[in-house]
Amino acid sequence: MKINLMDRKSEKGFSLIELIVVMVILALLAGIVGYKYTRHIGQSKSQAAKMQIIELGGALQMYLLDVGRYPDTLESLAQNPGIEAWNGPYLQKELPNDPWGKPYQYRYPGMHGDYDLFSLGPDGVDGGDDDIVSWK
Repeated sequence: MKINLMDRKSEKGFSLIELIVVMVILALLAGIVGYKYTRHIGQSKSQAAKMQIIELGGALQMYLLDVGRYPDTLESLAQNPGIEAWNGPYLQKELPNDPWGKPYQYRYPGMHGDYDLFSLGPDGVDGGDDDIVSWK
């Protein structure tokens, strides 16, 4: 039995080479979109941390106005540490963690100002380029 090549061209469907080319193109597009998406998520988390630091800074200022000094810990913004002039809670919700699930770091007195408030960023290590800080 002879197979006529002309008969095969009339068959409908894709060849294996065509399918592989399409799959490679789809994989390249998915890689490009995935890269841009994950980069955007990292930037969003950094922006969220900056906004939370600003919000916590506002609560620290309200505490200062009521008590006359900054608190020793951030927990004092949510619960009275036994100070009569405390007029809180100074946060609408409980004390948040940073977008990476770690607690915000707070030093009083600060090394860069009256207080230092910062997130260690995605790497969780103090002093990295990815730290989000209140003094910059």
